[in-house]
Amino acid sequence: MITIIDYKTGNLGSIQNILKRIGEESVITSDKKEIARATKLILPGVGAFDTGMSNLSGLDLIDVLNEKVRVEKVPVLGICLGMQLLSKGSEEGSLPGLGWIDAESIRFRFENSLEYKIPHMGWNFIKQHKTARLFDNMYTDPRFYFVHSYFLRVHDTEDILTSTTYEIEFTSAVERGNILGVQFHPEKSHKFGIKLLKNFVDFY
Repeated sequence: MITIIDYKTGNLGSIQNILKRIGEESVITSDKKEIARATKLILPGVGAFDTGMSNLSGLDLIDVLNEKVRVEKVPVLGICLGMQLLSKGSEEGSLPGLGWIDAESIRFRFENSLEYKIPHMGWNFIKQHKTARLFDNMYTDPRFYFVHSYFLRVHDTEDILTSTTYEIEFTSAVERGNILGVQFHPEKSHKFGIKLLKNFVDFY
């Protein structure tokens, strides 16, 4: 069973609807007992870093998530804010992140602000840096839908799965063992996002 973590950020139903389309059962929950039974985890989210971490802490979910991901090695996919929470922290706030990826979240800064708006919003391409099952048999020229003002600065290049260019080249997906994250929204990315979520279901 795929468990979608409900920590009161974002529209989780759209992710569940995509999973239904590919024939996968899922549950949206903030219940620790249900999370403890999960075979796969999805950590979605939109909004501020500190709000996300504060909500996870307030719901008493951090310990069970650490147990599932770090000890049991259950596959986890962080999406948008969920990917940023995998890191050690963010310059957006002061709270520590989950610390599963050696990285921190930083804000876009552009000299040519007339051409490059913040947030980075809309469709963009990815460049794959290493082979990963998450992108197996992906459509030609995969592109995904982004909405974000912050991105991960990743310190171990082995963790970088894809990058995307928006004036600068930034990390748009990470993979470290059972820990995966994507900065884009697969649930808004039509056939490309559906394929990615199917790969997560089938291969992890």
